[in-house]
Amino acid sequence: MTEVKREVFGQMPQEEGGGVVEKFVLKSDSVKVEILSLGCIITALEMKDRDGEFSDVVLGFDTLEGYMRKHPFFGAVVGRVANRIAKGRFTVDGKEHQLFLNDGPNSLHGGARGFDKVLWSPQVLPNGVCFFRLSPDGEEGYPGDLKVWVTYTLSGGELAINYQAQTSKTTPINLTNHAYFNLAGQGSRDIYNHEISIEADSYLPVDNTKIPTGEVAAVHGTSFDLRQPVELGKHLQKFRLDGFDHNFCLQQVQARRLVARACHPPTGRAMEVHTTQPGIQFYTGNNLDGSLKGKGAIAYHKHSAFCLETQNWPDAVNKPHFPNALLRPGEEYNHTTWLVFNTA
Repeated sequence: MTEVKREVFGQMPQEEGGGVVEKFVLKSDSVKVEILSLGCIITALEMKDRDGEFSDVVLGFDTLEGYMRKHPFFGAVVGRVANRIAKGRFTVDGKEHQLFLNDGPNSLHGGARGFDKVLWSPQVLPNGVCFFRLSPDGEEGYPGDLKVWVTYTLSGGELAINYQAQTSKTTPINLTNHAYFNLAGQGSRDIYNHEISIEADSYLPVDNTKIPTGEVAAVHGTSFDLRQPVELGKHLQKFRLDGFDHNFCLQQVQARRLVARACHPPTGRAMEVHTTQPGIQFYTGNNLDGSLKGKGAIAYHKHSAFCLETQNWPDAVNKPHFPNALLRPGEEYNHTTWLVFNTA
């Protein structure tokens, strides 16, 4: 059985439109997850180690103030389009659209005020919570009124995140959750002793602004071959890598499949990622630099967390040979990702 509680987390400042931010606590016998109505943010996720001890394994803040300041999308649902769109430009039905540039020459994670920075309308479910919002036509430069539902449900050690959307005009869409994990416990210094595997035969090389070049490259014989588990610290050292921030190309099927696994041998904590999406962005917290203080006033340093963001391929709206990124009127966008937490 999953227990669901709701409580007030804080009040949005007037200049941000005001409104009460609520926190929803979903609790099973093995996992407890806390989610805000602001940005559908996962603020905490507690899971057991092999001795039955609970630890919070996601980065974030203790108070609303932390989330109101600039931060790297901790725990949030990002959209309308997650990841990068080159030069913030795309053309739909012959019309060019220009987005706000918030990542060098590119648009990242929905723009200046994406889905992560707005209040959603919650509805409590027996085993979770469903958030809804209407993204109006022209918001952040995107066409069409977009209705979006994000549903979190917890069953035992499995957290399911379902994304649904409908639009009044053809629009690009790509939704994901941007939780930062450290299975040793949030605030632990690094993720070097984690083992990671990703079920992908190919990945997308990127230019110096992190936009895919268009090539779909085989992982075989490269540092991107994570089909067998690697110990992250040793792997980065071996290949002299600064870290990962790349899309791995998954099997192109709409069915649920296991796509990635992370394990922390010292505690036995493990998580599996299952999804219906065509890609997964593996990011190793390269831009964390110790300047942000999170929960418990702990500084978050480089490589102190990893993200496994299930999504469409970056800049797909500008690359015809990438999976389709457009949602048309009368169609439904519907993807689910399952995070399975257990001990090894």
